Amino acid sequence: MSAPGRTGLVIAHLSDLHLGAHDPDTVESVVADVAAVRPALTVVTGDCTMRARNRQFRQARYLIDRLPAPRLVVLGNHDVPLVSVRRLVSPYRRYRLLIDSDLEPVVRLPGLTALGLPTAPAWRWKSGRVSRRQSDSVVAVLGAAPVGDVRLLALHHPPRATGLATVAGRGRLLHALAVSRVDLVLAGHTHVPAAGLVGATLEVVAGTATSRRTRGVGRSWTVIRIDEAAVVVEERHQSGSGWRTGPTTHCPRRS
Repeated sequence: MSAPGRTGLVIAHLSDLHLGAHDPDTVESVVADVAAVRPALTVVTGDCTMRARNRQFRQARYLIDRLPAPRLVVLGNHDVPLVSVRRLVSPYRRYRLLIDSDLEPVVRLPGLTALGLPTAPAWRWKSGRVSRRQSDSVVAVLGAAPVGDVRLLALHHPPRATGLATVAGRGRLLHALAVSRVDLVLAGHTHVPAAGLVGATLEVVAGTATSRRTRGVGRSWTVIRIDEAAVVVEERHQSGSGWRTGPTTHCPRRS
């Protein structure tokens, strides 16, 4: 992996906030827990809301604004109206107005280039898709990152998912990751935290940070620490009114 600098790099990764189906007390505690690690970048990989309603987007905006900046947020399938004319004529309007007008945000920091992609087209209800144009964007943005930068891609649907959850366009996305030497892919969607390699790229899936849809594993978010030797993925799990360190994955740096 490209060198992040002598002092290392800390990234906070949250996903599946599902405002509207959330626990209010958790919102308060997770903001404090994320701030405590002093991340260089905070990433939220989609499903900011439960049903893409105005009130839920305003709640999500309030939470996101309290997370440490700079921030990179991407669209999830729950951020698109479920069943309405709005899904057909203006599926991303509320997201653009209240979360981010840019559906493919780019963040450039010293030692880091990050790109976000929306993988929830309005005509797919739950599963994800990466278009050819989006794969080309990975190459254009991350493939052209300065030498020495950590190259990070954020999206909602995990590329490693298989079966019915397989991302359409997965093959071309994996090719783009390889040719661009992308170091990290951050994703969500499953509500179950995980970390593993997809080719030479480390994929990190964050659990649900604030929602009641915990799927038996509780609420969690993820800290990613990058230094000269390794990438350390540290799960932070809710414990009572606070948070504790859960499973930790160590991945040697790619040369």
